[in-house]
Amino acid sequence: MAERSIFRIKLQKYVSHPLQGLAAYCAYGLFRILPLDAASGLGGAMARMIGPRLGQSKKARNNLIRAFPEKSAAEIEMIMRDMWENLGRSAAEIPHVRNIACPGPHLEIVGLEHGMALKEDGKAGIFFTGHLANWEISMLIARILDLPMMAVYRAPDNPWVDQLFVKARKAFKGEMVPKGAPGARKMTAFLRKGGHIAMLVDQKMSNGIAVPFFGRDAMTAPALAQFAIKYDCPVVPVRVERIKGTQFRMTIEPPLVLPQTENRHDDILTIMTMVNQRLENWIRERPAQWLWLHKRWPN
Repeated sequence: MAERSIFRIKLQKYVSHPLQGLAAYCAYGLFRILPLDAASGLGGAMARMIGPRLGQSKKARNNLIRAFPEKSAAEIEMIMRDMWENLGRSAAEIPHVRNIACPGPHLEIVGLEHGMALKEDGKAGIFFTGHLANWEISMLIARILDLPMMAVYRAPDNPWVDQLFVKARKAFKGEMVPKGAPGARKMTAFLRKGGHIAMLVDQKMSNGIAVPFFGRDAMTAPALAQFAIKYDCPVVPVRVERIKGTQFRMTIEPPLVLPQTENRHDDILTIMTMVNQRLENWIRERPAQWLWLHKRWPN
């Protein structure tokens, strides 16, 4: 058994990972040489055609049925197909994100004053969003505010693909830190010095806390609430919407009104409930723009 395991590891390291990396670099190169609108349209069309046939669609369909029991089977299928198109567009747009003007013909900014208030208050701050529209667009907030930030990301298992994502995220004004204990320590030190962090907070964390999300408990990472309480941080929701094609709107909302009681456990739960509720509201308005492929809820 040990020999088989070693063989699989070597096969992955020296064969499958390089091949996957080559395919990713080829796709990145193709979409990069195409104009933004053409790349986005091609990526969306390909994903809309192929995505619904993949096994992952079963997970998305089940999530949608449970989240929207009032919707018909036809409506669920349409949302799922639109989700795949949005995902394909987002992937094809990645090489172009760094060149998007902020604001500009492809990006409208709403609520800039709320972001500037955090920049000027002399305190640490937290911006949060989810996997909505093209979430790579949300990384532009550091450039929009001219404010160096730190953001955590889940590094792909394939190091070749990870290098490609690092290259693509050069538009981010600050430091990207991989998810895990070292990254958490970096973010803690950064906040302690009055820094600002950006967080994607809609993924499952198996050892997180149970927080309502679409009427069911979802295991949720409590780090945002823990940071906010410990460092007295304003917490600002940042919503990205795909308005049409490659036209986006980023809305920087007012800071959440956080509880201030002597019960830290209850405050953490209250804050994360507020965060999940904000995410849910956004998703309900544009359900096809969220990544329903997450294993967000326990069976």
